[in-house]
Amino acid sequence: MEHFVLVISTGGTIASTTDATGARVPTLTCEELVSRSGTTEPVRTYDAASLDSSSVTLAEVDILRSLVRKALDDASVTGIVITHGTDSMADTALALDLVHDDPRPVVLTGAQRPADADAPDGPENLRRAIDTAADPLRRGQGVLVHFGGDTLPARGLYKAHTGELRAFALAADRPLPRPAAAPLAQLDGCNIPVIAAWPGADDALVDAVAASRPDGIVVAALGAGNVSEQMGTGLARALDAGIPVVISTSVPRGEVAFAYGGAGGGSTLGAKGALPAGFLRPGQARMALATALAAGVDPAPLLGAR
Repeated sequence: MEHFVLVISTGGTIASTTDATGARVPTLTCEELVSRSGTTEPVRTYDAASLDSSSVTLAEVDILRSLVRKALDDASVTGIVITHGTDSMADTALALDLVHDDPRPVVLTGAQRPADADAPDGPENLRRAIDTAADPLRRGQGVLVHFGGDTLPARGLYKAHTGELRAFALAADRPLPRPAAAPLAQLDGCNIPVIAAWPGADDALVDAVAASRPDGIVVAALGAGNVSEQMGTGLARALDAGIPVVISTSVPRGEVAFAYGGAGGGSTLGAKGALPAGFLRPGQARMALATALAAGVDPAPLLGAR
């Protein structure tokens, strides 16, 4: 039996070239990406999509989850690499990790520079990602992201820089424990808006979102998980209406901690039933809540809430 790494392409900057207007658009196939990487590992390729990752919907995440699950039914697959745009790479990585119960590694990678740049970073990122997926020492580590020389776990990952080649970092000082894998369930159709807090925010935005009857709300709060008093009052009404609320933060690093009182304090919101996102930033918290609601399981373990 010949073992191989499966490379799945979804578009993104790594597959993009510059068109006549100067815009970057995904044009390269998965086979072309692998050829440019110079890998010596046995590889098979699959073109799943050709998207800017800011346009990745929950339906596309469902497709990737299903592709990974089906591919790992094949014992000859040693690992999987997914090429992906950087804007939502951390979100997709966690969405895959939350349901990943196989020891074989799944590695996401991409690029900050387009494929037709003078010195594209995509080929080396992909070659090293393939090496990582083929490495038996990476078994049991869940879903990983290899980028700019760094190999990082999905949980707590965020994009830390808009242009530097080492684009990703962790919100925690150490790799975080992975919860037990959730059942695979369809995310498409789950409506979970992300609302940003700002100093002195009123309750109008929260009330408008709550009136649309979303499946849940994620808040990009201030500091360790706080919002203004008026916004907190609006979130309390949403919780009273039975809408799940997860409090994340706009701060790059550190844990959400419900410590402060007052109508907008994390402690007050927690007492009303809001959940802290732990070390997950808003996009990842949205994926964790959606996964929990779709599977009918408690969101707290998937969030890493304490």
